[in-house]
Amino acid sequence: MTWFDTHCHLDSEHNPGGPDAVLERARQAGVSAFLCVGVGGLSQAEQALALAERHADVYASAGVHPHDAARDGSLDFSELYAHPRLLAVGEVGLDYHYDHSPREAQAAVFRRYIALARALRKPLIIHTRSAAEATLEILEAEGARDAGGVIHCFSEDRAFAARALDLGFYLSFSGIVTFKSARAIQEVAAWAPADRILVETDSPYLAPVPLRGKVCEPAFVVHTGKYVAALRGVEAAHLATLTTENARRCFGLPLVAS
Repeated sequence: MTWFDTHCHLDSEHNPGGPDAVLERARQAGVSAFLCVGVGGLSQAEQALALAERHADVYASAGVHPHDAARDGSLDFSELYAHPRLLAVGEVGLDYHYDHSPREAQAAVFRRYIALARALRKPLIIHTRSAAEATLEILEAEGARDAGGVIHCFSEDRAFAARALDLGFYLSFSGIVTFKSARAIQEVAAWAPADRILVETDSPYLAPVPLRGKVCEPAFVVHTGKYVAALRGVEAAHLATLTTENARRCFGLPLVAS
């Protein structure tokens, strides 16, 4: 039984203790692959890619988080996207909860990165918070169906999920799905098509129950995965295989022969 953590932050800003021990703990827990997301600046993206070059089970992405949209002009990842271990564009999207960047800037950057993903034929990793309708409208208007990708840290309802699925996106469930208050998210996790669900940690954030309140790390994806399996009425081993195959398909990796 092995899991794919489809979204973790392991750069020095998010993980000052370094990634090696964290990765080894995750492997011991049954995690076989990691997508390290490079956002926050060029340094974070370069660190994610360097980590992917050092570890055969780690892959990378790069993009401009909506928090950083106001300084997008100083961020240039163009040389990184040609690297074969950089699998996705993101995380990108909208965050109207914190509004660390003006909404107009967030939307403009979001549109530009959708166009980039389409041109590169790489999947998108989408961040959306308190901006559900605006996120969907931009994805639909900008032809995001041509790129596809992941709604990361899924935290919306079934109506949102249906439109995202119609655009060809996968739904990735983080530790939030284990929270007692997350009824709508749990409903989606139980209902969503089996071939379109993923699991993630978003470490170092959002540790799942029973580890809520701790600094999250990729090993904890096992708890999230087991919770989603219970919601769906399937064995954890089945969900581990299913979500790992889904992740490899989403990110264009060869499927592992059973």
